Amino acid sequence: MFQQPTARLVRGAALAGSLALFPLTAACGGGDDTDGKGASKPPTVTAAPEAGVVAPAKVEVIAGLTGCTARIRIEADELRQGVCHTAESDYLITTFPEERHKESWLEAASVYGGQYLVGSRWVVGGQPEALARFRPRLGGTIRQLVGTGPTAAP
Repeated sequence: MFQQPTARLVRGAALAGSLALFPLTAACGGGDDTDGKGASKPPTVTAAPEAGVVAPAKVEVIAGLTGCTARIRIEADELRQGVCHTAESDYLITTFPEERHKESWLEAASVYGGQYLVGSRWVVGGQPEALARFRPRLGGTIRQLVGTGPTAAP
């Protein structure tokens, strides 16, 4: 079915806006969840022991489990994204209607690198310390995405 050009532009702008913020939220360093060739390993879906929850979940549910009220910034067919600002950290929560959308999003995000907490049809992007703190509550797997481009010298 043919989509109206405006609808495609809005969805494209939402996706581009989401990807544009990766450098602000993605952090380098931490553990290595790669296969040894630079590619990230596929996620292992795990339950959240503290919450007794198995995702997928809504942005609002994940935000509540992390102690914030998310401000929804993207509502698109392929994803929903909310921003959380807390005293400890700022982070993005992105949910997807299908696993394939999540994998496409992670592939696009790999250009920027950084660590992400990845569950079944959801991703949380933020500082490694925050992701480690959220993992017992949310479940999922911390994935290190390998960026492309120059890196800073130590």
